[in-house]
Amino acid sequence: MLSVLMNLLRACWRPSSDRYVHTGLDSVGRQDGLLWYKDTGQHWNGEFSMAVVQANNLLEDQSQIESGSLSLLDSGPYGTFVGVYDGHGGPETSRFVNDHLFHHLKRFTTEQQSMSVDVIRKAFQATEEGFLSVVTKQWPMKPQIAAVGSCCLVGVICGGTLYIANVGDSRAVLGRLVKATGEVLAVQLSAEHNASIESVRQELHALHPDDPHIVVLKHNVWRVKGLIQVSRSIGDVYLKKAEFNREPLYAKFRLRDPIRRPILSAEPSIAVQQLQPHDQFLIFASDGLWEHLSNQEAVDLVQNHPRNGSARRLVKTALQEAAKKREMRYSDLKKIDRGVRRHFHDDITVIVVFLDSNLVSRASSIKGPTVSVRGGGVNIPANTLAPCATPVELGTT
Repeated sequence: MLSVLMNLLRACWRPSSDRYVHTGLDSVGRQDGLLWYKDTGQHWNGEFSMAVVQANNLLEDQSQIESGSLSLLDSGPYGTFVGVYDGHGGPETSRFVNDHLFHHLKRFTTEQQSMSVDVIRKAFQATEEGFLSVVTKQWPMKPQIAAVGSCCLVGVICGGTLYIANVGDSRAVLGRLVKATGEVLAVQLSAEHNASIESVRQELHALHPDDPHIVVLKHNVWRVKGLIQVSRSIGDVYLKKAEFNREPLYAKFRLRDPIRRPILSAEPSIAVQQLQPHDQFLIFASDGLWEHLSNQEAVDLVQNHPRNGSARRLVKTALQEAAKKREMRYSDLKKIDRGVRRHFHDDITVIVVFLDSNLVSRASSIKGPTVSVRGGGVNIPANTLAPCATPVELGTT
């Protein structure tokens, strides 16, 4: 009887892999342990593949692909929206972005009656302001929400034009065919905001000339104020507004000197280009993938295998590399539960978007398939108490 009770308790607290395996049609994705995947789907400009592997107690990566109308009107424009949101310190910010950013984009597209850099910038700003409102309301009861944030990588394909917007260190990479050689080369499309990059450190010094400690080398890792690697994010209001950098926030995050100007920014870097017939596919991924694979390795994996399951293949290869670095087998890594798994790799989200040149080049006013898919993770019942993040786990990426 006691052994039965112990097994029941273990099942409640520590989810076994097979408890989360769902069979059935791949309509909204499948779950295999801590891996969620949708091997193939149709979007407005071609096909796509998605995969997410969870490492944290609560999944901090959120993601979505939305295809169809990019405004609130039936008249369009039409296209494809891709979002990868890599949270840190908790899942609250990335979930908020997943719930609100695309809706803001549709609202501003409706107002301006077209897609533009300005529309995307306003959508980011409205999302940032919306999350600040959440922090303001929750601060008295839940002050640590001020130290929760998210990177935010967005791709929009509309009328043959590709927009890439980014805050943080997720990355978008294009696979481009070189006709003369038949090779498919990797082209990085996103600008990253991570203090490990010298140009980012220079930017921070230029913005804060009176602060010699704006970036600090800590345990061989460059961090903004010694706290966080990314210099831009949604959320992280403890490094943006002085009124949230005080008690009862954990002492670890409280700065000695008052904040005179925002230390972090939510301003996205936005790149725009016309898609060409030799542009084959796009890989959008959180930095958990790029820790283990180079841009060209990722592109080669997509190019040299069938489209079906491309994202899952990239995630699996990254996990195999993570296991190899720890001198362990991939099969043993798969047995490690969420939370503990974070010591071996980060949450990893990958969305591969294949580009059909005939569909990409059509007018943005023509209707196409309507798609709305969000990346999944292990679902925990609402009344379940999940282990809380410790001060060390919060505020880093």
